[in-house]
Amino acid sequence: QVQVVESGGGLVRPGGSLRLSCAASSKTYSQFAMAWFRQAPGKDREFVAKVSWSGASTDYGDSVLGRFTMSKDNAKNMVYLQMDNLKPEDTAVYYCAADPWGSSEYEHAASYDYWGQGTQVTVSS
Repeated sequence: QVQVVESGGGLVRPGGSLRLSCAASSKTYSQFAMAWFRQAPGKDREFVAKVSWSGASTDYGDSVLGRFTMSKDNAKNMVYLQMDNLKPEDTAVYYCAADPWGSSEYEHAASYDYWGQGTQVTVSS
């Protein structure tokens, strides 16, 4: 069983920055593609970012492109989401997810086998 745990959420003013962290407990973590999704109240879960198993390749949702940066540290079994120039519409619960199989349909939540419990990000003045 793989455990995924997010941290780093909080309250930030518009234009500010936050860095989310995600730890995964697995001996084969280095082979996993990882992603961040988010879900705001009353809305569907939304793809935010994805990193390949090696960390060499990333993809982003249109709404965060140019503002968010995802990275992967295989030596520490960690992934990170650096969020800059935050906007009120970024307010949501952010979830980290792990895909052991490297699905090409990385924007779909169903492609991920393991999920964290989520961390709240609130952007408000």
